Parts: sequence; structure tokens; C-alpha cells
Amino acid sequence: MREIAEPFIQRRAVRHLEKGRVVIFAAGTGNPYFTTDTAATLRAVEIKADIILKATKVDGIYDSDPKENPKAKRYSRIRYTEALQKQLKVMDSTAFSLCMDNKMPIIVFDLFRPHNLKRVIMGETVGTLVTE
Repeated sequence: MREIAEPFIQRRAVRHLEKGRVVIFAAGTGNPYFTTDTAATLRAVEIKADIILKATKVDGIYDSDPKENPKAKRYSRIRYTEALQKQLKVMDSTAFSLCMDNKMPIIVFDLFRPHNLKRVIMGETVGTLVTE
């Protein structure tokens, strides 16, 4: 990995951001039981990010799998506690809990819909917002 990118060092990542650079976190933490969602949440909390953008194959969080249930209801906004209680499977419970404990909002959106990433970054309402 060192041939491609530098390892994560919190101060260095923050300094890159202060200089107006884009910082991309890739891979996990290398620790067992930590998913990439949990790793992303951990890094976001460490650099005091404003929000986590969770890019997926679906356009938000649903009450059931929209591929299996055509009547699945999409949430435009949901609270962390509700997502945890309903065991909605868009992120693992550790990542959700870490976001909740640190008041880190999450936007879950469809990465494959054209221009969605730009729309999210520009502040348009896209996908599902997870907050307190």
C-alpha cells in the first residue's frame, strides 16, 4: 500500500485538508471485527468530518430490501436509534453507534445514479439522511 498512498496519520490527514487537498481513505483498519463502514466512521470522527457519505447501490435506506419487496418504504430521514432498533442493514450496528455517539450525520445514496455524488456534495436532497 505504501507504494500507492501514505498510511493514515490523523495529523497528516487534517493538514492535507487544511491545505485544500482531497483525502481519500481506502481499505479498512486491519483489525478483526471492524468492517469498512466502521473504519470509515472511525476515520471521519478522528478528522472531525462534517458528514459521512455512504455510497451504495440503492437510493437510500428502506424498511425492507427494495429488491425483494417492491412495496418497501424509503426513508428520506431517519434517526440513528430507529435504524438500530429496526435493524436496517445499510451499515453495521457498530458504525451506526459510533456515528450516534459522535453526532456524525450520514447520507446514504445511490452512487450509480448519474451525477448523484455531485448532487450530494452540492447539498441537494439525495438519498436518506441519518441524524439524531
